[in-house]
Amino acid sequence: MSGYNVSALRSQFPILGHEVHGQPLVYLDNAATSQKPRAVLDASRNYYEVLNSNIHRGTHYLAQEATAAHERARDTVATHLNAGSREEIIFTSGTTDGINLVASVLGYSDRISPGDTILISNLEHHSNIVPWQMLCERSGASLEVIPVQEDGTLDLECFHRLLGDHQDTLKLVALTHISNAFGTILPVESMIKEAHRAGALVLIDGAQAAPHLAVDVQALDADFYVFSGHKAYAPTGIGILYGKRALLDELPPWRGGGEMIKKVDYAGTTYNDLPYKFEAGTPNIEGGIALAAALEFLQDLNLDDLHQHEDSLIEHAATALSRIEGVKLYGPPDRAGSLSFNVEGIHHYDLGTLIDKMGVAVRTGHHCCQPLMARFGITGTLRASFACFNDEGDVQRLAQAVEKSAGMLR
Repeated sequence: MSGYNVSALRSQFPILGHEVHGQPLVYLDNAATSQKPRAVLDASRNYYEVLNSNIHRGTHYLAQEATAAHERARDTVATHLNAGSREEIIFTSGTTDGINLVASVLGYSDRISPGDTILISNLEHHSNIVPWQMLCERSGASLEVIPVQEDGTLDLECFHRLLGDHQDTLKLVALTHISNAFGTILPVESMIKEAHRAGALVLIDGAQAAPHLAVDVQALDADFYVFSGHKAYAPTGIGILYGKRALLDELPPWRGGGEMIKKVDYAGTTYNDLPYKFEAGTPNIEGGIALAAALEFLQDLNLDDLHQHEDSLIEHAATALSRIEGVKLYGPPDRAGSLSFNVEGIHHYDLGTLIDKMGVAVRTGHHCCQPLMARFGITGTLRASFACFNDEGDVQRLAQAVEKSAGMLR
């Protein structure tokens, strides 16, 4: 592919020089957490060596420099997502934190009431299921689920039917952008339009999309968009909630404490303006700065080239694995990020353990998608998930390891 130099990219990831069980590491667990390029590692180290200070209220030099770096990071995120304003970018600890924030503040407001409906899909991660179940328990609302078809795609006819069936009660639709288990890309732009026509708010879980796609929140028109830094080459413990400004202004704060206030006395508290209203306490300053470095790294790659490279690897991996006796692939052929599979008669955990001994890191289990696994009558899968630094050699090592391990376990 023109302009995409995977060899040069691999040299930017120090961990790829390590061996595992005496074998060169092949890292194919990026959907769980990505590896970090040197630019991100340097940004983290630089913060602690040069800028380390608490932010926003300090008058001394370090406090001012750390504050400026942290707020520049917010600007970088806003630009990367094409947000309408920087005030729409809320720092969180990750996707799960962002979804729980939205679920909680919607519950505190008058937007979710007894008899209302929240709609999700059968492709969702537990983090986009359980917070809505909890909100339904607190509010008296009900949860409806869009089913998944045999090929791992959503039943869109049923989606439209559910919109019609609940047009008088539907208040929220919460959907993954890309399935973490099957790599299914949802047609979120059209689904958001349909949900809005039905009068519902829409939250999109972008944890698996942010590392692989160019995300334009204004073009999508999602009311909320959440993602985690650690799946997009940044550290753990940092994430983003994007929300439309008018909506965030209207909703009440979630956590109380420092920074989310303007004035506190015992008679009452005046809350801060956006984005700080939703950022109680000392934030993950280093994480925000490193996240900005990770997004700049992604921008330099050219996301269209990256998407093409990763798609090619997944297609080749699917072809190579399909040649192995007993392999069953899950999800549609136009997957993104991840490839899930099983080998007939062999437990995914046993196979994954042997593959690891050959230096290949994949994820085994239900991938925090137990209802989806139940839909297909399985307890889990093996999942190979790809990143910018993976190459054809990684695909060959994966296929060889699966074939050899399966032969040993039969």
